[in-house]
Amino acid sequence: MKIAVKIAFMAAATIPAAASAQEAGRMLSLDEAVAVTLTENPALKAAAYEERAAQQQRRAAIGLRMPQINVTGAYAYMAKDIGFDFNDLKGPVKEGVAGGLTALVQNGLIPADKIPTLQGLLNPMMDADWFLKVQDQSLGFVGGEVTVPIWMGGKINAANRAARINEKTAVAQGNQTRNALISELVERYFGLALATQVVAVRQQVVDGVRRHLEDARALERNGMIAQTERLYVEFKMAEAERELANAKLQAETIASALSNTLGRESDWRPVTAMFLLAKVEDLAYYQDLAQARNPLLSQVSLKRELAQEGVRAQRADFLPQVAAIGGGSFYNYQVGVGVNIKIFDGLNREYKYSAAKQTVRRVGELQNKAGKDIAVLVEKLYNQMMNYHNQMTSIDASLKFAEEYLRMKNAAFLEGMSSSSDLIDAELNLAGVRTERLQAAYNYDLLLARLLEAAGISDEYPSYARRNDAQAVLFDGSRSGN
Repeated sequence: MKIAVKIAFMAAATIPAAASAQEAGRMLSLDEAVAVTLTENPALKAAAYEERAAQQQRRAAIGLRMPQINVTGAYAYMAKDIGFDFNDLKGPVKEGVAGGLTALVQNGLIPADKIPTLQGLLNPMMDADWFLKVQDQSLGFVGGEVTVPIWMGGKINAANRAARINEKTAVAQGNQTRNALISELVERYFGLALATQVVAVRQQVVDGVRRHLEDARALERNGMIAQTERLYVEFKMAEAERELANAKLQAETIASALSNTLGRESDWRPVTAMFLLAKVEDLAYYQDLAQARNPLLSQVSLKRELAQEGVRAQRADFLPQVAAIGGGSFYNYQVGVGVNIKIFDGLNREYKYSAAKQTVRRVGELQNKAGKDIAVLVEKLYNQMMNYHNQMTSIDASLKFAEEYLRMKNAAFLEGMSSSSDLIDAELNLAGVRTERLQAAYNYDLLLARLLEAAGISDEYPSYARRNDAQAVLFDGSRSGN
């Protein structure tokens, strides 16, 4: 028996969504899925933040060329003034002065009536506080310093170039994340399309076996088949229902994974069919693209450039460093030029310089290996994809045979010319060929996504699905052009 049920998953732009399908879930085309993923997925948002951080680091490196201006200030309040206390000398000084005046009078050098006048002149000084203050107990200071780098041996230039390389690396990492997400989306989007169609195939099997079971019971009542044949059909019925339940659970799991990739929860229903292309570009085309645009190769190349800047930065330590320096406070200032030349630092600079050169060589070898690995990966993916494309011709032939074989066995069973086991086996064989065909189309589409990811052009995947020679693969064995 050939079940003429046809479930097609075509692009939303070519087939309007039916009301029943809208009730079952939200229809989603491949183009819409890509747009949602590139907008909502957290991994891409994180990559965008990483790019912005690298951009700010690059701007920060520009500041190394600018003058460095510092303003400092301090204030302190001490328990007492700082100074020298000479009050203990007042007594001896006063006695010495009095003795000296007496001696001057006795020697007739000054008249005695002048003594009170001289003592009056000396009394204010003797009554004063003989504490010599050096620093007031309140202390404040405000000053500034300006440093302008003149020549740092090339270290500032190396730091700026390294910052620009890090910014490019962040962009390359973002592209790698973007491409990987598109491959992941294709895997889960068409994975859900495959799982949904497998459910349809399993439902066909259940419906077919149920009809066979009804026929078997009628034939058993008429004495045309034995009880064992009817029991066999019931056994296969239970098995088919179990396979259908498993297929539905698998579809639910993949639907959850798809929502995770999209970054938005909903009951999604893919409407873009899995497809095969009549022709794709040759292998050399994708290998050339991979060498030029693969984000991983770009990152390795940038790492080599960064390692070379590390060599320049270490070499700068062997050269003099010159800076203009100016400083001052509210009462004075100083301006000058400083020169720093390291004579010997325990061979620290020599070993670091040598290590930096070894890093350049190591990254260079990794770059060569990565280029070869990507070339091999592209060839492997391309050949596997073409293998599934070539398999489809033989699978189509097997599908036609399985459909005709089931029709013949069903007619023979109804006439009592064939056993129920033969009929069930024919039904299951048809389901197996249909599932194999869907799986081959899914593998082809997934390998195409990974091929474009390796070539660095994952963004072009939706345009491949819209090509004129793209043929939608439907679960009942038919193909339709876009």
